[in-house]
Amino acid sequence: MEAPLTIVAGSANARLGATICEVLGVPPVRHETRRFPDSELQVELAQSVRGHDVFVIQSTSPPVDEHLIELLMLADACRRAGAIRLTGVIPYFGYARQDRRVGRRSLGARVIADVIASTVLDRLVLIDAHTPAIEGFFSVSIEHLTAAPLLARTVAPLLPERSVVVAPDLGAVKLAREYARSLRRPMAVVHKTRLDGEAVEAKAIMGTVAGLSPLIIDDMLTTGGTVEAAVAVLRTAGAIDPILVAVTHALLVGRARDALPKLGLAHVIASDSVECAPAAGLPFTTVSLAPLIAATIGHLHRDESLPEMRYPA
Repeated sequence: MEAPLTIVAGSANARLGATICEVLGVPPVRHETRRFPDSELQVELAQSVRGHDVFVIQSTSPPVDEHLIELLMLADACRRAGAIRLTGVIPYFGYARQDRRVGRRSLGARVIADVIASTVLDRLVLIDAHTPAIEGFFSVSIEHLTAAPLLARTVAPLLPERSVVVAPDLGAVKLAREYARSLRRPMAVVHKTRLDGEAVEAKAIMGTVAGLSPLIIDDMLTTGGTVEAAVAVLRTAGAIDPILVAVTHALLVGRARDALPKLGLAHVIASDSVECAPAAGLPFTTVSLAPLIAATIGHLHRDESLPEMRYPA
């Protein structure tokens, strides 16, 4: 007898989890999350998952540590309640940028990978997790997906004929290549130097942008520093309006809500991997990851291969 397919959605992605359940035609598992006066978290399932194939959907988005602990508690509750297989679906994986050790700094991505691997999760599903190399930090199997095709389909009608896909730094080149292939546009790369957690300096561009409308793509949009620097150097190099931005994860933290509306962007397109209200005055479109995640869950539940869903190699 096939194990029943079951979805548990954490508080970080409640709306996305509900939409995924609608697509799959399964009700979400009811559960209660309590926070005690000393801030400890407790999770209790309101129904049985014994013998079920359970998928826990939870981004580790801001507040990152709280959502991470909730993910671990949800997974633990499901396993202790008898789930036969447990998959963590993490649309946005926090700490992914801490993937290299510099000086005496901690290696955050490895620490969190070890914490997750020490739990009861059998497998993880990540989406555009900053770098494909992140898989090497985990001892559990990873399915690394990309939202690029979904976002590219939304961007396509908004993009002028004379346009160019722009990677705002070297780390975004593979993702930019995926967009350029899908949209059939040329590609350019901005050479960026990060000065600190928010400040970024961009000096040079590899590729032609003069007289072209740029589509700046990246895996995440946090403080807006990278986009701000890219827009400045692109305009200096002769790029023209409209300027569009497409990102998988829109966190919009720090100075982003003040800085981005001042850049004169025609549009920002992002997925719903993070539940985030758009900044006032910023033209913003959200694209749901529900079709991608629901299709992935269906294939994994049936132990099938994932067709054309993986992060570009």
